[in-house]
Amino acid sequence: MQKVTFKSNSNAFYSTLRRDVEQYFENRKVAKTGNYKLYIKTVTFLSLSVIFYVWLVFFTPASAWLSVLLCALMGLNTAFIGFNVMHDASHGSYSTNSTLCNVMAHTMNYLGSSAFFWNTKHNVLHHTYTNIDGVDSDIVQTKLLRLAPTQQWRPLHRFQHIYSIFLYALSHVVWLFYNDFEKYFSQKVLDMPLRNFTTKEHIIFWATKISYISLYLILPIYMVGLVPTLVGYAVLSAVCGITLTVVFQLAHVVEITEFEDGNEDIEIENEWAIHQLNTTANFATNNKIVSWFLGGLNFQVEHHLFPKISHVHYPEIQKIVQENCAKHNIPYRTFPTMTEAVVSHFRMLKIMGAQAQFASYSTTNSTTSVA
Repeated sequence: MQKVTFKSNSNAFYSTLRRDVEQYFENRKVAKTGNYKLYIKTVTFLSLSVIFYVWLVFFTPASAWLSVLLCALMGLNTAFIGFNVMHDASHGSYSTNSTLCNVMAHTMNYLGSSAFFWNTKHNVLHHTYTNIDGVDSDIVQTKLLRLAPTQQWRPLHRFQHIYSIFLYALSHVVWLFYNDFEKYFSQKVLDMPLRNFTTKEHIIFWATKISYISLYLILPIYMVGLVPTLVGYAVLSAVCGITLTVVFQLAHVVEITEFEDGNEDIEIENEWAIHQLNTTANFATNNKIVSWFLGGLNFQVEHHLFPKISHVHYPEIQKIVQENCAKHNIPYRTFPTMTEAVVSHFRMLKIMGAQAQFASYSTTNSTTSVA
């Protein structure tokens, strides 16, 4: 794996910020982990998952259109479980009880994937090396997409802002039935070896895949037939894939974030915390509905700076981060609405796909929205 190092802390920004955040929790005498707000969402989304499944498989609606709608809603709900429950739990911020955190982190397995793989892919590679091409697994995707200025341009990329949505629709099924197996048999994510891949993890992996295929394909085929099952699963998977992919891309692959080339050994000129601020953007942080459903993933700046703090605290933490950024003259990147972030993402894809523009593209020339 390439060697990536960050400049040692050169100013008081991050130390002051951490002190202020610690003071916030001490003054209010509350834990940094989730609270009743998170637990209500957990019960809601997991219950809906069971209700949708039982309704579709055992009490299948007579109306095909209602079935399709329920499958789409189940796909959305699957993404919401990932955003709200699994994501916090995988970072250890779901609860002060480590056992409960571990159980809830395995909702990833309930959804058909692997909590073990996610830890390396997301918690280690993405959070440590955000937007560093060659190292951040989130921007090293299929060669059909060019997500960073340092990635090789291909003629097909001219149209990626159009066809990307179809790739996003396929991303969920490709993740479960190809990417996970690729990681399993290579025992690495990109160039990082999977550590502590014990016999227990091997068993969990195969038990997860067999259970998922049995519950989502074999049993439904037996109960409702082959074609309805394949159509229903395709709808569920497409909606889930688009929702997951677009939401995670809005924080990093947009016009106002920066990228680094990590395809060779590199020393980042900024300290780690400044790098996170340069490569991450928020969106729609004043929209409580968006925040509730997305599990605070619209507060990605706060999440990247403090991944072990539950998303239920981000609205308050944001104020502290913004104050410190202003004090140290550091840009705080954010989009007022989710629509603006979505437009920026697809505009970024178009920029990355334009051969005439890609060589001269620079994030320092893009418009940065500063709160």
